[in-house]
Amino acid sequence: MWLGRVAFVGIGVALVSAASLAATTSAQSSPVPAILPQQFAGWQMQGLPQTSASAAIADSTNAAILTEYRFSDFSAATYTRDDGRTLKIRAARFADASGAFGAYTFYLQPEMAKEQIGDQGASQIAGAGERVLFYRGHVLVDALFSQQSPMSAAELRELAGDLPRASGSAAALPPVLLYMPTRGYVRNSQKYAEGPAALAALTAPVAADLVDFASSAEVTLGHYNTPSGDATLLLIYYTNPQVAIEHLRRLDPSYQAQSGIAAVGTVGSLHYKRTGPIIAIVSGAPESDAKSLLALVNYEAKVTWNQATDNHDVHDLYLLIVNVVILCAIVGGLALVAGVAFGGFRIVMKRWFPDKVFDRPEQMEFISLHLAETMAQGPSQPGTDSGHQAPQKPA
Repeated sequence: MWLGRVAFVGIGVALVSAASLAATTSAQSSPVPAILPQQFAGWQMQGLPQTSASAAIADSTNAAILTEYRFSDFSAATYTRDDGRTLKIRAARFADASGAFGAYTFYLQPEMAKEQIGDQGASQIAGAGERVLFYRGHVLVDALFSQQSPMSAAELRELAGDLPRASGSAAALPPVLLYMPTRGYVRNSQKYAEGPAALAALTAPVAADLVDFASSAEVTLGHYNTPSGDATLLLIYYTNPQVAIEHLRRLDPSYQAQSGIAAVGTVGSLHYKRTGPIIAIVSGAPESDAKSLLALVNYEAKVTWNQATDNHDVHDLYLLIVNVVILCAIVGGLALVAGVAFGGFRIVMKRWFPDKVFDRPEQMEFISLHLAETMAQGPSQPGTDSGHQAPQKPA
């Protein structure tokens, strides 16, 4: 018996190991989907696309920045149409949508016009042609048309629908973007950085060592119009408020966190504010304009209740009523089925075995008043043996 159990366990372990090995082999052998399709919206790819997993081949000048955005792979191809036009597309795939958005903001130019392509898009005239930059999920696309066309945006929207998509958390944008004010924002000025190389390229008002990207910090920067002129707003997003307080002391060593006092101050030409895990810094503006801009940045925490509330009681009562109704329906159904079954059985028995199982004579006797016979004999006469005596006349 013991040997049989050991053999059974051994077989189970072997099966689990084989299944795990097969799943791992399948995952390793499954090819990564291609970034660019062979054709879309009448455009046909010419030859084979150029592909690479090296950021230096995608952009030799800014390879370090692409690496900070977690660059994955790159694809470039040339498309043609029957009318002779050509389209050159360079597409870069990143680990998540944050990397694609960061690269999009890095390559975005101030003179570009906004386009409704993908998640965000922009275009500009390039000689006789047109250049369009957009990102969709975790893929960034840079398209160059040989000639301008009013249908270029619609054609690229079809391409955006054919691009591979990220799923789960990889499709989410950085949360720090939600806290960038829109009032006074200068178009196409927002940038996003995940490392020191990108931060240095953005000419940020603080150095990378003060930001400390090793603590999973994320930075977004934008320019704003104020009554005194152009100002730069920098938001640094940390994992929690405690980490933000520690890094705020690097910026302002004299800062002391005090309960009930807002974390607002000035260091040189920089004006700062801490709200939750965010440090907001304004440069290039006087104190009055800087405080007005900082007042637009406010962190709102999302609270999740784990304790029971009154709504739970109502929900429990609702479930109780529903369960009672279901129980009544089940009992009623069982009674109906039992009644039909017993009635059918009785009919079958009476047909096959009449007066033997049911309605047997010895079981059919019951008390009878014989009312029919009494009515046939008529009313009883006075003085008969009916048990009643005729009334006596008075003397």
